[in-house]
Amino acid sequence: MMFRFFSGVILFIVFVAVFGPFLCSADPYASNMTESMLPPSAQHWFGTDKLGRDCFTRIVYGARVSLSMTLITVLLMSCIGTLIGIIAGYCGGKVDTFLMRITDMMMAFPGIVLAIAIAGVLGGSVVNTVLALAVVGWTKYARLGRSLTLKLVQSEFIQAAVTNGTKPFALLHRHIVPNIMQMVIVTGAMDIGSMIM
Repeated sequence: MMFRFFSGVILFIVFVAVFGPFLCSADPYASNMTESMLPPSAQHWFGTDKLGRDCFTRIVYGARVSLSMTLITVLLMSCIGTLIGIIAGYCGGKVDTFLMRITDMMMAFPGIVLAIAIAGVLGGSVVNTVLALAVVGWTKYARLGRSLTLKLVQSEFIQAAVTNGTKPFALLHRHIVPNIMQMVIVTGAMDIGSMIM
């Protein structure tokens, strides 16, 4: 019951964000000082801000930016980190050691401070913010991908596939990646909230 309720809330937020321009007649950037700081009304559902802009419209348009940024950031983080983790776990040896030491170095820095520094160097924009957060956040997925790959490589069906002569790329594509994607997707879904914040 709770799952259905919260799923409905999420779908409603996504619906409002996607179809925001059709729901809002006001311009989110247009200011009207004669209507500043108005209380909620039929014309302005959430009232207006100090510049006379409609708060409901600004929230809807802000949700569009937040959701798109967050989904792209989580997608980048999960793809980069999982790929590095799979390579490290499958290859092992010096490759694993090298990639995991880079991961450890990235994890040693405070995430938010490093993201702010990267965004400051690149400049202030939505794209640079996404890149900064992706550079900081991939390490968790690398660790997760590596641990899941190490566990799968030792399983019997992977050993049987290797014995039957399955090529490494086919082994990764058919057996390892599909079996770790569920955990990666769950982790990504849990990261969406923190990325929005």
